[in-house]
Amino acid sequence: KLRPYGATFFIFSDYARPAIRLSALMELPTIFVFTHDAMGDGEDGPTHQPVEHLASLRAILGLTLLRPGDANEVVEAYRIIMQLRHRPAALVLSRQALTTLDRSKYAHASGVACGAYVLADAPGGKPEIILIATGSEVNLAVQAHEKLINEGIRSRVVSMPSWDIFEHQTQEYRDSVLPPAIKARIAIEQASTFGWERYVGDSGHIIGMQ
Repeated sequence: KLRPYGATFFIFSDYARPAIRLSALMELPTIFVFTHDAMGDGEDGPTHQPVEHLASLRAILGLTLLRPGDANEVVEAYRIIMQLRHRPAALVLSRQALTTLDRSKYAHASGVACGAYVLADAPGGKPEIILIATGSEVNLAVQAHEKLINEGIRSRVVSMPSWDIFEHQTQEYRDSVLPPAIKARIAIEQASTFGWERYVGDSGHIIGMQ
């Protein structure tokens, strides 16, 4: 009933990659806590973190990666992780201080359990555009949403801390978060844009690192 974990800067996940992969192959519920997830403000300059780190860990089969957007989502992420018995998890945490969202105004962070959830929506629903974000970019999406609403543009913010968990949800739930009829979608993540095409589609746009 022991739960092994390791913690280090996200950049050093390169050193841990063989162990992460083996944990997934062996179905061990190891917890990998990675801090200082930051490209824009790394004090070591542009080499602080390669842009492909998130994409490379998402590509490891059998690993659940979570990139929470505020303190509430971190708590919910741990609730998920501690229930895993045959699957390792990587928790990717920001270096900078992030705003803790007012959950009386925005959706409860328990939606993290579904991998992605509607954090903020247009009044009465039926959005014209969907903003999808993870981690430190969730707050940016919320700020953009508030400006759009004030301008009369019906936007929705989807917080997507875990692709892996979201992909395991029913098609009905996934369609309720990302309605197929809404083609105007923007994904926002300070990392490689690789892989986001599956969520924004041919008509969407990805704001990321090139």
